[in-house]
Amino acid sequence: MMPGPIAAVLTTVVPVFALVALGFVAVRRGVLDQAAQRGLVLFAFSLAAPALLFSAGVSAAGAGGRAAAAFFAGCFAVYALVFAAARTRLGLGIGPAALTALNAGFGNVVAMGIPLTLAAFGAEALETLLGIVGLHSLALLGVTTVLLEVSARGAASLGALVPVGRAVVTNPIVAALLAALAWRLLGLPPLPGPVKATLELLGQAAAPVALVSLGAGLAAFRLASAWAEVALAAAAKLALMPALVWLAARAIGLTPQETAVTVTAAALPTGSNPVLLAARYGIGVDRAGATVIASTLVSVLTLSGLVAAFR
Repeated sequence: MMPGPIAAVLTTVVPVFALVALGFVAVRRGVLDQAAQRGLVLFAFSLAAPALLFSAGVSAAGAGGRAAAAFFAGCFAVYALVFAAARTRLGLGIGPAALTALNAGFGNVVAMGIPLTLAAFGAEALETLLGIVGLHSLALLGVTTVLLEVSARGAASLGALVPVGRAVVTNPIVAALLAALAWRLLGLPPLPGPVKATLELLGQAAAPVALVSLGAGLAAFRLASAWAEVALAAAAKLALMPALVWLAARAIGLTPQETAVTVTAAALPTGSNPVLLAARYGIGVDRAGATVIASTLVSVLTLSGLVAAFR
């Protein structure tokens, strides 16, 4: 019989990765076709997750700001270090180096971060994650787009940033968080009972459907790529970034639960948005995809260890 702490960690982590594996196998075996995959993604990220985040955000006390500060302090330190290493050690140009840095800093904070936070730390811990989720895409994709424009044109163009900003703000996840923030700032009353219950019921589907859709998406990626860049980005994402965010959390004075949620968010594997940005500029799509799948596979061990340390 397994010791209690080990059993508790496995009970938390195994279902998360089991659903990811289920989505992966379902695509490889032909159970889910492209239309089904798109349906899962649209449901999870356009309906269920926004309902969950809006419901949580409306009742939040706004305590996620310090956690977001700690997270992005570590995140952009890693981004700068990896960018410098890619330029000086790997000899990459500005564009490829920026995408390598993005692979090292952009975590899967929605599809994996929300389910893992709920499973490991409970629904009340979701409040800490809200500020990170709200700023994550805007900050990292914005900086990387500037560098890609400098690489392509010799200067950053405002016109290139407008579509990025518009896409982020109109994203259902970010829109739900902005709506919840506006609700709180306007001092509106709590959600009526039936409305809150409906949102929570819909939100309960977000975690499992997002994890299955994540696994389905991984089936499209291949590991064969530029291993030096992939290893640099994955190691920085899974080891260096959580270490630096932990130091920032200690310096800011986050509570133990805030620290646990923030550091775990920092240790999440690379998300899929770097692949989309790489495809838009035609640079390093294969390397971005390889980083997503390599970091996700290794995170089975690293996240298990991290959750065990915080429990």
